Amino acid sequence: MDDLEGRVALVTGSATGLGRSIAIKLAERGADVIINYSRSSVEAEEAADQCRTAGAKVVVVQANVADQEGCQALVDAAGPWGKLDILANNAGITRHARDHADLNALTKDDFLDIYEVNVVGSYLMLQAAKVLLEAAYKQTGRASTVLNTSSIAGVKGIGSSVAYAASKGALNTMTLSLARALAPAIRVNAICPGFIGTRWFKDTMDEDAFEKTLRGIEAATPLAVASGPDDIAETALFFLSDASRHVTGELLLVDAGLHLGKARS
Repeated sequence: MDDLEGRVALVTGSATGLGRSIAIKLAERGADVIINYSRSSVEAEEAADQCRTAGAKVVVVQANVADQEGCQALVDAAGPWGKLDILANNAGITRHARDHADLNALTKDDFLDIYEVNVVGSYLMLQAAKVLLEAAYKQTGRASTVLNTSSIAGVKGIGSSVAYAASKGALNTMTLSLARALAPAIRVNAICPGFIGTRWFKDTMDEDAFEKTLRGIEAATPLAVASGPDDIAETALFFLSDASRHVTGELLLVDAGLHLGKARS
């Protein structure tokens, strides 16, 4: 399926996890891809190789989206194409403080660091990319598309920390504001995943604890599954393709029904 052939996509935080899966699936459907990483250079090159194997032209850029110059460097990488059709704001961070009642678990700097990447970084990326996103619209008559990776945490107030949940709630409202403001040239949507079995979780626990977490998620979701990055990326591609050409300002929970809870037996 090459429905995205000729399009240029920028995926932040795409060396590993969900971002990598999104980038590879974009490449498999014909898009050229800009891969972004902040520290994981080896993983970024691996992701780039997989995209090239799929036939994509690929540029790899090290940049921190919390930094205005970093965002501009990412957008400048799309300069040779003269346009940007797709922006996936996927980069994100957290601080693990799962006891939300422990108000000493987070500092002011924790909040600011998380907001700087999860909220401000997404805004700065759009700020830097706006001209090229609009250029794609002018060339094709087709709205460019922006997808923000949010979280069930921003809808339910749960997750790794209060600061993380609050940042994703802010990202959700920003998605709505910008979807209205940037239409018709740019569509802006967000996905709100629940659990994703990536190193985001794995790095905080040993293998036994991770397996126990997987079983717990399967038991807690109506669909009885623990999602992996490819599962969520499939939904991301809906928003990044023409299948959602009449959709903007949507926040979609992609959590195997976790937000519903299990039915009582």
